[in-house]
Amino acid sequence: MSSEPATAPVLSTPDDRILEETNPVAPETNRIISEEELAITYDIERTLKEIRQARYKRIALQFPDEMLPDAPRVFQLLSRGLETREIADGGSAQKDETGSDATNGLADTVSRLDVKDAAEWSPRLYILADTSYGTCCVDEVAAEHVDADVVVHYGRSCLSPTARLPVIYVFTHKELPLDPVVKAFKETYPDPNTKVVLAADVTYSDHVLELYSRLVREGYSNLFATALVHDPSSLIPNRTVPDSVKEAPESLGDWQLFHISEPPTALLMTLASRVAAIHIYPTDGPAGADVKPLPASTAMALRRRYAILTRLSTVPIFGILVNTLSVKNYLHIVDHVRDKIAAAGKKSYMFVVGKLNAAKVANFSEIGGWVVIGCWESSLVDSKDFWKPVITPFELEVALKGDDERVWTGAWQSDFQSVLDQPSEGSEEPGNGEATNDAPASASASGDQGGDEDEDEDTMSEPESAPPEFDFRTGRYVSDSRPMRESAPRVSASQGAAAAISAPAGAADGPSAARALARRAKGDLAMVGNTFSPGAEFLRSQRTWTGLGSDFNSAANVEYDGEGEDDSTLVVEGRKGIARGYTVGESIDRH
Repeated sequence: MSSEPATAPVLSTPDDRILEETNPVAPETNRIISEEELAITYDIERTLKEIRQARYKRIALQFPDEMLPDAPRVFQLLSRGLETREIADGGSAQKDETGSDATNGLADTVSRLDVKDAAEWSPRLYILADTSYGTCCVDEVAAEHVDADVVVHYGRSCLSPTARLPVIYVFTHKELPLDPVVKAFKETYPDPNTKVVLAADVTYSDHVLELYSRLVREGYSNLFATALVHDPSSLIPNRTVPDSVKEAPESLGDWQLFHISEPPTALLMTLASRVAAIHIYPTDGPAGADVKPLPASTAMALRRRYAILTRLSTVPIFGILVNTLSVKNYLHIVDHVRDKIAAAGKKSYMFVVGKLNAAKVANFSEIGGWVVIGCWESSLVDSKDFWKPVITPFELEVALKGDDERVWTGAWQSDFQSVLDQPSEGSEEPGNGEATNDAPASASASGDQGGDEDEDEDTMSEPESAPPEFDFRTGRYVSDSRPMRESAPRVSASQGAAAAISAPAGAADGPSAARALARRAKGDLAMVGNTFSPGAEFLRSQRTWTGLGSDFNSAANVEYDGEGEDDSTLVVEGRKGIARGYTVGESIDRH
């Protein structure tokens, strides 16, 4: 396990890299694709058919970065196809070379032509050149900027259900010679009675049925060919399962998975505990070459994820990264995650980000761990390049459990809908945080001791001290793991002093006097809206730069002890010039 870095990563580009050439996002290729190949690869005919049938007027075309060079030509093919005013059942009008048939077809077309409808329906196409979030997700945010009626999504997709706009998925067609695949399958599974599920990445999914037919002719009798479905919560995400597995989900463990093309890591980790074994047939090698399927192993990745969870079990402040605005029910999971963190006595702050990178989240050093709200593929983030770990909502559920409840079985879930569908455990079993247990325990205690009112009141208002928490990695005691646990009974210093003065001398043991004596002055903690704010406290006590003058005092409503409150900063001349080189003051040195 890599050690935690001592300092946050540098967020600015060094001066010696100004105007340095960077690698292009889209790979350069000298191969010229004909219009016929382009129409097959991007499924132009089916796209035109669905647009005509639904009468969409504003169509957004979303391309991943590697397909942007083909975007203008695809735009032209679709534009030419939509310019025709001929209306035919099931697609474009059929052209015939014989004169009489052509004349009869034209007459039939004109007789069914609605001039008013044709004049009103004038579709327009828009290319979305840059996605707001991951390329596997439908970018409804960018599509709404052009008031689109539908999004045509090209390339591989996570197939997460959208919230607002309809989608036409074009996975693009990729060639796959089946003879090497059949040979590799027979070498991997010599027994024809082996239970094997055939699956492929969405860009190769149209080859699964043909491969199934070939293997059945070779004598295999226990095969199942998957089909695409829009259900990330399925036992095999976005794929159908055998009928026997629908009746008994645990029977999926008797099947092995043969997957064409490299699957996303989230899919591998999800299926690691559900199927007997996974073999991957790579498609990035030379065409027609003999390729041996590789067994998939996720043991190391799962151990790394569990190590991250134990590290975050004592983190006091979590950041919620909203990495999507289009996946259905994303607002529900945001509320669910926020409630779970609050029930554990911890603080959370929410951030809406675009494409996630280490520099963005490193700006907030007070955050101890991040929870990503996104699609089931993009939510799994490798944290080795990040300042603080990044986890999924499912992993947060495990991290917030107590040490005696946290059990790592190796089962892993990627889709947040499965987290929402889980039954609540708060009313039946001890919750993830001790805050859910305080009130019932106090109520039962007060019921048993029905004689002493002062003791009952103390029991209800002041919960017992939580057991000490230790960091499993370092063995050190963590005192601020639950900063929000004691926010409810907080009393201001002025109220406590007034209560202490008004209390009689013999009532020093009363609850008000006890709270007044134990309460710290308000200036010792950063308060926002009369509530303790861990973020503001971090800003006040640990950040090296807190702003100019007393801006922080007025914004965060923090009282200082008077030292440095009226200090100000002199206004000095900063950098000036253009982006390729700045100068400071009268100096001629460029930066």
